[in-house]
Amino acid sequence: MSDCIFCAILAGRAPASRVYEDEVAVAFMDLRQAVEGHVLVVPRRHIEDIYALDEATAGHLMAIAVRIAKALAAQVRPAGLNLWQSNGEAGGQEVPHLHLHVQPRRQHDGVLRLYRDGLPAPADRAALDRLAERIARHL
Repeated sequence: MSDCIFCAILAGRAPASRVYEDEVAVAFMDLRQAVEGHVLVVPRRHIEDIYALDEATAGHLMAIAVRIAKALAAQVRPAGLNLWQSNGEAGGQEVPHLHLHVQPRRQHDGVLRLYRDGLPAPADRAALDRLAERIARHL
């Protein structure tokens, strides 16, 4: 896609600080470093979201993310780490090109405040069982 910033980075039309690359994927530093070491792992092929992602590419991206996490543990020595991937506007996806965030964490860094008012109450087990069955039918 001509207007995709990640496609522009992959094609060399936009700058990026690359960490890793192979024939399937590229990993580069996120421009917004809330905590030092935030890396994005993206497929070379334009894939908009997880719904369009094939399992082989998914596995490859995850393997790269694990390698990067271990490298960050050795070099940046974070107190923790998050690995996440967002889909669609409601999910917080800002760039319509699938990417994994490998985000080092520090104590009290304020990076991911998903549950600002505390964790949700536990769900009803029967309701969870019904939902699990509905999802499993589509696997």
